[in-house]
Amino acid sequence: MSEEAVQAAETADEKPVEAAAPAETAATEEAHVNPEDVSYQAVEKEGSVTAIWEMQGRKHLRTIDPRSAEGKQILALFETAG
Repeated sequence: MSEEAVQAAETADEKPVEAAAPAETAATEEAHVNPEDVSYQAVEKEGSVTAIWEMQGRKHLRTIDPRSAEGKQILALFETAG
């Protein structure tokens, strides 16, 4: 997702919902990111998840589409944990 799209999502009428769980290791993660420090936030708009933010502390690492295979896997992990 482009940086402009991320900024638009951050400034839109969306609210992040904190999901406090350790990250699963993925092949796409950068080598310098410690998986224990990574968390995910579901961005909801009108009751549905529109984006998943991968965060390290307060730093936004990337945006994951909840319709993608990885997004569905992350959402499934949090739905079964709750």
